[in-house]
Amino acid sequence: MIGYYIHHQGRGHLNRALAIAAELDQPVVGLSSQPRPLGWIGEWIELPRDDEAAEPRDVDAEGRLHWVPLHDSGLRARMARISQWISELSPRLIVVDVSVEVALLARLLGVPVVSVALPGIRADEAHRLGFDISTAIIAAWPQEADGMISGLSAPARRHLSCVGAISRFGSRGGEDRLESGAGAPRRVLLLGGAGGTSLDASMIAAARASTPDWLWTVLGSHGGRWVEDPWPEICAADVVVTHAGQNALADVAAARRPAIVIPESRPHDEQVTTASVLAGSSRWPAIVRWGFPETGWSALLEEAAALDGDLWRTWNDGHGAQAAAAVIQRELSDVATCEVA
Repeated sequence: MIGYYIHHQGRGHLNRALAIAAELDQPVVGLSSQPRPLGWIGEWIELPRDDEAAEPRDVDAEGRLHWVPLHDSGLRARMARISQWISELSPRLIVVDVSVEVALLARLLGVPVVSVALPGIRADEAHRLGFDISTAIIAAWPQEADGMISGLSAPARRHLSCVGAISRFGSRGGEDRLESGAGAPRRVLLLGGAGGTSLDASMIAAARASTPDWLWTVLGSHGGRWVEDPWPEICAADVVVTHAGQNALADVAAARRPAIVIPESRPHDEQVTTASVLAGSSRWPAIVRWGFPETGWSALLEEAAALDGDLWRTWNDGHGAQAAAAVIQRELSDVATCEVA
């Protein structure tokens, strides 16, 4: 049995966990503040929240950790529940996506940790500690995407496995794509995320008004709707306008749709780093803008539509979840060898 800790912010951590867990041949227990998702096969332990105090104090322990607010009952109950589960069930390994504190707790209790890395500047003491105590680190981007993460120690870099993008849709190459009929307007999808957006409805309305020959669909942003399954809309788009979150890019790459990427502000420059890698290479069919353009949308959409969406195949080859599961299986084999010894 293995544990899989899933951070509750946004949807990317959960979607990645669902894809990887489905590829493992071990019972997988989910640990998260999120409710049990549809499609999770194993046990699910819903943890208390640790971020609901009105005035959290010393949340980072003077810069040594990321989130350990003093005298927080939610944090105490959360860590106690994880410790209890480890003590009672003795998991062979825990995958952590993402929390330095949970990774450290598991390792202090003698459980090997596989951490999931996010893009960005990870040179702070907390990240370095979390990565250094991990037996393996999974990065959901391709090896060719150089510069996606910085600040790792030399040992952590040796433990880093770049498995490629991981999408819940695998890599279906836009197989469900509906071609526009003769004379029908081309489609643009504006794809927002669950982690928040800097866009407002007036900016989107102005972009729509300036491109009457394009049919806009807005999901997840102001003025749009939220859908659990955006796949049909992604496949139907001639161009996708998206933030630079890992989950959104993985899904766009799975559908092989050309993209206009506008990074949102996130801790540790997560999205800015990803967008910088895309902007610095012609390997992938993405145009990067550092803010939502106020003008020039007609030319921008034409430029993006001319890109070859199939170039996303090296970002998401459809095997990222299997490759991540193989890293975990390898670590389980090492654990078994140690147990026999």
